[in-house]
Amino acid sequence: MNSVQNSLSEPGELGRLLVVYWRRVATATLLATVAAVAYAMVAPKTWQASQALIVRNEAVGGDAEPGKFRGSEDLKSIQETIMELSKSHSLLKATLLAVGSPPDYVKPTAWPTDTDIENLKKSVKIAPPKGVEFGTSEVFYLEVRDKDRIRATELNSALSHQLQLHLQEIRDAKARSMVEELNKAVQLAKSDLHTATAQLTVLEKQVGSDLPELRSLLDSNSSDTSLRRTVSEIENELRQFRGTEKANRQLLALLKEAKADPTRLVAAPNRLLDSQPALRRLKEGLVDSQLRTATLQGRMSAEHPAVLSAKEAEIQVAGRLHAELSTAIRGMESELTFDANRLEMLENQRNNSANRLARLAGLRATYMNFLSETTNRAKLVDRAEQNLTNARSNRASARAASLIACVDAPDTGTSPITPSGSMIVLGGLLGGLLTGLGIVLLTTPATAKTAPQPTSLATIAPQSASGESLSPYAEPASHRGSSLVSREEPWSLTVAAHGSLNCTQALKLLNEQGKFSSTALS
Repeated sequence: MNSVQNSLSEPGELGRLLVVYWRRVATATLLATVAAVAYAMVAPKTWQASQALIVRNEAVGGDAEPGKFRGSEDLKSIQETIMELSKSHSLLKATLLAVGSPPDYVKPTAWPTDTDIENLKKSVKIAPPKGVEFGTSEVFYLEVRDKDRIRATELNSALSHQLQLHLQEIRDAKARSMVEELNKAVQLAKSDLHTATAQLTVLEKQVGSDLPELRSLLDSNSSDTSLRRTVSEIENELRQFRGTEKANRQLLALLKEAKADPTRLVAAPNRLLDSQPALRRLKEGLVDSQLRTATLQGRMSAEHPAVLSAKEAEIQVAGRLHAELSTAIRGMESELTFDANRLEMLENQRNNSANRLARLAGLRATYMNFLSETTNRAKLVDRAEQNLTNARSNRASARAASLIACVDAPDTGTSPITPSGSMIVLGGLLGGLLTGLGIVLLTTPATAKTAPQPTSLATIAPQSASGESLSPYAEPASHRGSSLVSREEPWSLTVAAHGSLNCTQALKLLNEQGKFSSTALS
């Protein structure tokens, strides 16, 4: 059985190869080092100027404290806006025009070209502070790269200034468009308010003097109005007059009966005679005369002068009562006529008040709608005017102040951001060593040794003209009597003796047969 060992798996073999082929490694290392030294001598240095900036919110308008952001989303939004603005073509062109062309520029009159603007765009970067992300801190950094240290600082300063100017122009344009839009909104709101006010005015003119009553109907806290109270008072007065009229009619009927028969008056209740005090007094006098006459007749004869005198007095009182009844009847008829007129007047007043109240109740919903619409229109006008005032304030402050402020001055540091010459040379040296080692490993032939078991691959090895196996793992004819093969026999000699198989084909053949082991190659 053959055992094959890869030479790369033994560090000793790798060291042997480096010692044997040191010229190849040295040549590759020397060439790479020389190239690195040459590049380090001519390679341009890149400087990066960093400027710390701080941003604030607009002081006019907003719900938060003036100058403060309501949340991280607002801060992140404006920082992203600044990031996109820093890449704008007009801003970069203005920056290059402000700084000027480099001293070695070929055509200063054509400065800046689109290529120059594109190169500056690639060298500009907006970055948050280290360890945080946008929207967390109000501070961010503007970084500009250039081959010249002083020019990098000038570009950074000019770019910061142009960034402030362009942001102010954007704010001014935004505020100007908002002012125009809000002016239209205010005009439209005022027009709607004028229309609603005209409708309300027409309705209030129709209501006239009952307008306070109509407005009182709209008050949810008021359960009664003066018109309702008037109607209630009229109805109460009507009830009282109807009761009085009824009593007067009964009294008139009694008086007419008493005129025909005065004795009927004696039986009349006193409450009917409350309105006729004279008639009631005559009634009482008649009763007293009748009592006195009856008393005298009980003690004296009918012809007695005292009895006759009492009868005469009774007759006179009755006559006076009869005359008074005629007067009372005429007065009662007059009073009844007055009561009828009074009742008619009260009923008319009540009907008029009820009609007014019903009319106001019918206008209540319409008036409420007109009034509500007018109130809402007035609120919209106030809100639109307030927004317009804020927009005008923003426009006035857009060019007066900037939302971006510089913190200190641009800083380039003490060294460029490109690798130093020593680092380039060291990288070339290491690259040369690795390249030389790779060349040695790719160009050096491998060595192999065989074990005393060649029969496993004999069936697949090529045959010579004499019928002998050409397997690279079989023993040569000169050594078949020996049980060992020299470990130092080169693999190339074995392949040359047995056919056209190279090292790669032999290793592939061994791998396919599963005979590759740690002792196969040396």
